Amino acid sequence: MIASVLPTYNRAPLSFVSGEGAWLTEADGSRYLDLGAGIAVNVLGHANPDLVAALTAQAGKLWHVSNLYQIPEQQRLADMLVEATFADTVFFTNSGTEAAELAIKMARKYWYEKGAPNRTEILTFEGSFHGRSTGAIAAAGSEKMVKGFGPLMPGFVHLPWGDIEAVKAAIGPDTAAILIEPVQGEGGIRPMPDADLKALRALCDETGVLLILDEVQCGMGRTGRLFAHEWAGITPDIMMVAKGIGGGFPLGAVLATEDAASGMVAGTHGSTYGGNPLACAVGARVMEIVAEPAFLAEVNRKAALLRQRLEGLVAAHPEVLEGVRGQGLMLGLKCKVAPGELVKAGYAEHLLAVPAADNVVRLLPPLNITDDEIAEAVLRLDRAASRLA
Repeated sequence: MIASVLPTYNRAPLSFVSGEGAWLTEADGSRYLDLGAGIAVNVLGHANPDLVAALTAQAGKLWHVSNLYQIPEQQRLADMLVEATFADTVFFTNSGTEAAELAIKMARKYWYEKGAPNRTEILTFEGSFHGRSTGAIAAAGSEKMVKGFGPLMPGFVHLPWGDIEAVKAAIGPDTAAILIEPVQGEGGIRPMPDADLKALRALCDETGVLLILDEVQCGMGRTGRLFAHEWAGITPDIMMVAKGIGGGFPLGAVLATEDAASGMVAGTHGSTYGGNPLACAVGARVMEIVAEPAFLAEVNRKAALLRQRLEGLVAAHPEVLEGVRGQGLMLGLKCKVAPGELVKAGYAEHLLAVPAADNVVRLLPPLNITDDEIAEAVLRLDRAASRLA
């Protein structure tokens, strides 16, 4: 018989009942050091007291009213995001997948309103991941995600990752936008070089094509800047955000310039729950903490410490590990074994990590992980690798 929970996940035999900071606890009291953070979601760890306080205070006042009315908490968070980024306007969603859907609609509506309804093609890249909706899987295009779900939404051109010449050749009279993750997450922690991001921005400026950045996984301080594209000194026209912005509470957003958003007038998009008072109260507290320069400086310091120790780990286990990749506290261990094997060996050492494509294990700890926890994490990874050796 089918399980009461639809079996679309191969779940680990672990069940957690509580968490604190970088630790999760099972019912029997077993504690696990969490280097997955809910897949880059819990940027401030589990049961963070600041976020609990923000959620509790709002929960005692108002949960939901819908977007038929003004929502002060939503306005406050939007103002914070506009102040801290390139954006002029923000639409709130519940997830990264919903953000992807709006970003696609926004880019196509932009050109429709500009009198070029033929400009619907969006250039995307091998190894990308933009969510699980029919539009998002069509954008990524990998067989693993699209097989059996046709017919797919048309209008996506899939290009080799990191091939700027292929992008130049693909831009034509029907091109609406380029959609890319500054650091691929599911694709195996692959950062796009700064020079390539600059080249994409220049191509968009030259041709009028919109640049859409998917910072659902790499944003919100994960790379040591509030958003990963800041390292390259560029700005997008549209950006997708989710995961870390809610610190564990479901929240996403699409940020855009006034020009890029010009087609999205009243009635063109909506969300029943998006931007509700609970989510935005938590999101505002996350922003207050994560956007602080001192906090981001600490992320970079800890990232350097973790990376240095991981490089030593790779050197100590050449039969299991090949290298370290990534940026900030979005790091990947390139494996010579199947990544699932290292993840399972980690379970035996009470350590949680996340597998990815390209034979990579993702390490996405809370951004406020301590130095002692970093040392403990590497020690447990060392024991896990020794198990495989």
